[in-house]
Amino acid sequence: MGDAPDGTAPVDGTAPVDGTAPVDEPMPVTEPMPVTEIVDGDVTWRFDDAFLTSRWTCIWGRGCLGILDEPAAELGQGCCSVGAVLDGVDEAMRISALADTLGPGQFQFHEEAGSGGVFADDTRTATRVVDDACIFLNRPGFPGGSGCALHLAALASDESPLDWKPSVCWQLPVKVDWTDDGVGGEVASVRAWRRADWGPEGETMSWCCTEGDLAYMGDRPVVESLAEELEALVGTPVYLELRRRLSE
Repeated sequence: MGDAPDGTAPVDGTAPVDGTAPVDEPMPVTEPMPVTEIVDGDVTWRFDDAFLTSRWTCIWGRGCLGILDEPAAELGQGCCSVGAVLDGVDEAMRISALADTLGPGQFQFHEEAGSGGVFADDTRTATRVVDDACIFLNRPGFPGGSGCALHLAALASDESPLDWKPSVCWQLPVKVDWTDDGVGGEVASVRAWRRADWGPEGETMSWCCTEGDLAYMGDRPVVESLAEELEALVGTPVYLELRRRLSE
C-alpha cells in the first residue's frame, strides 16, 4: 500500500491523507433497451427491437452446437435433446393424433411410439425422450429425413409446421412474458429466449443459440424471417404494425 503519485491519497482508494472523503466515480449510465410498444385492446405488446431487427436465424444442421453440456453439432439434436413441454390437454391430443398419422418411413421411432406412446408419462405434459432426444427427432442418416418427424410430415402434406409441432418448438427462440399492467389489462413482452428460460438445464448448457454471434448469420431481420411465427403469436394486425414500425 502506498500514496498516489501526487502524494494526496493512498493508491488503494482509502481516504486521502488530508482527511477528506474519497470521491466516488460516477456510475456509468445504462441506456434502456429500445422497445416498440403496440396497444391492442387490453393487451400492451412490448417488442425487443434489438432482437427483432437482428440477423438471428436457426442454424440447425448448419453448425448448431445443441443444448448439451458439451458442444455436439455432430449429433444433429439442436434444441431437441429434451422432450417438448406441451401447452395443455388440447395440444397433447393434437400431437397424439398427428403422431398416429406418421408411418415408419417418416418416423424413425415409430415402433417405440407404438409400444410406449409419445408422451413422457401419463400426465401427457411432455413428449417422450428416446435415445437421449425427443422421440420425434429423426437422427442424421435416417432415410426418411433427419429432423423433426412432425415438421417433415407437415411439409410433405403442404401444411405449416406450426400446425403440427408442439407450440414451444416453433416459438423458440421467441419468448413472451405476460404480466398484469395494474389497471385491468396485460403486458406482453416479446424477446429472445435466454439461457435462464431453460431452467436448471440452462446453467450447464455449453451454448445458447441467442448468445454470441454464431447464429446471427441470416439474410433478413427476425421480424421478417420469423414472420409466420410472430403473426401466430401476436395476431395479424399487431404483427403488421410491428413490421411497419421496424421498417421505418
